[in-house]
Amino acid sequence: MQATTTLTGRQFGLDWLRIGAFALLILYHIGMFFVPWGWHVKASTPVEWAVWPMMAVNPWRLLLLFVISGVVSRALLAKLAAPGAFAASRSVRLVVPLLAGMVLFVAPQPWFELRDHGVYDAGFAHFWLHDYFEFGSSLGMVLPTWNHLWFVAYLWAYSMALAGLAALPAGVRARLQHRFDQLFSGWRLVVLPIAWLASARLVLHPVFGETHALLDDPYAHAIYGFAFFFGVALARSATAWETILAHWRALAGLAALACAAMFAAHGLSDGTLLSETARPLARAVLAWSAILGLLGFAQMRLHYDGPVRRYLTEAIFPYYIAHQTIIVAAGFWLKQAGAQADLAFGVILLTTVFGCALTYEIARRVHWLRPLLGLKMQPVAAARWQTLAVWR
Repeated sequence: MQATTTLTGRQFGLDWLRIGAFALLILYHIGMFFVPWGWHVKASTPVEWAVWPMMAVNPWRLLLLFVISGVVSRALLAKLAAPGAFAASRSVRLVVPLLAGMVLFVAPQPWFELRDHGVYDAGFAHFWLHDYFEFGSSLGMVLPTWNHLWFVAYLWAYSMALAGLAALPAGVRARLQHRFDQLFSGWRLVVLPIAWLASARLVLHPVFGETHALLDDPYAHAIYGFAFFFGVALARSATAWETILAHWRALAGLAALACAAMFAAHGLSDGTLLSETARPLARAVLAWSAILGLLGFAQMRLHYDGPVRRYLTEAIFPYYIAHQTIIVAAGFWLKQAGAQADLAFGVILLTTVFGCALTYEIARRVHWLRPLLGLKMQPVAAARWQTLAVWR
């Protein structure tokens, strides 16, 4: 294993980090069933202590995914060479599973949610045929919905913006990269993004919240759009990588201190200006130092290949598409059965892992299912053989 400051060749460390970030996202959504925060289906009795680990990962889990997505998008853009080819490739790999997800995979989630709230009695078939595609909110929620697949919609929008930037003259793009290298070097790599994230949290979030509706979500775009395009520029920034690789341990330590400070600010919140400022600031420090620390750790400690990485690199996106529907369904039925929290967690976790694995194993063998789960199309001959083999 040898880390470098130039991202050339397959970045196994970033692959592992992407896998870990999606796995953490799945665990986080399982946790959402138990904590006393709003979600689609909730446990009858919240598990209060689970709030603390959820708070520890909440500030950075999605930002990290957008940073990695930006790095990966820069590599794909270089591979495809033409901005139009990049835009077409991203549209096929993102828009198709987004639409399929909204029509098929996500549709059960609002049905379970409405059933859990006691406001809908009809079966799922009736809901899907008569109510889900109303393009309104007569049932108290906007239908149809993309729920957790909002990440895919935002990633596609940012990818299209990147394709537009890639169409700029080479000299303009080179100057943009140079300005990034100058702006985000040394201490500024840490301080400036923290200032940006804290400012967005203090100024935009109280006014706009976070809607995940794409067109009316300025706070989310301010942080996730920033993270994505930071990753795009980071992919070719030797100066930024030098700082990350040299100081990733210290950054990880800073993240731990910021997490403790955020916990303290949360526990001592009294509504004063000081406490209301301390929490967003601690959150921003935690988010950015954790991201940089994890990027450095991945490059220094996870730069290796193996069959597990190769399997999960392809499997993790279908897992992401399928996981929340499985969690919501399992949580609903376990709540109906009166299962205790510890038993429910174990059952939901095992059911989710098994359901995601089964979804992926079927989809990767059936030619027409592959694009619906975000997988590359295979040559027709090979696809026909695999489709026959899966039913043997």
